Amino acid sequence: MKKRPETPNYLKIVEWSKDDGCFVGSAPPLIGACCHGQDEVKVYRELCGIVEEWIALLNKDGKPLPAALDRKKFSGKFVLRVDPALHRRLAAKASLKGESLNQYVSKALVKA
Repeated sequence: MKKRPETPNYLKIVEWSKDDGCFVGSAPPLIGACCHGQDEVKVYRELCGIVEEWIALLNKDGKPLPAALDRKKFSGKFVLRVDPALHRRLAAKASLKGESLNQYVSKALVKA
């Protein structure tokens, strides 16, 4: 059996696209949107094959593979710069819900 240790390290995302009216597959940071279809499982299988092929091509060409997201450490913090008026509106909406700005924005990001 052929061993492909790099393949499982890459996050594979299949999500519904309202704009395209179908499921779209990607594997950041290796490859962006690269396959689509109406069947989520089929798109995932196709995506896995594309990731394997992409890794093989990069290895064949002697090009380095991008760092896989599962190997990167994340602190859970990042700085987001927004217009001061938007900052004020978000703080006001958070206050109306009885939440901190961080809680309010975190929930909004999860929904996005």
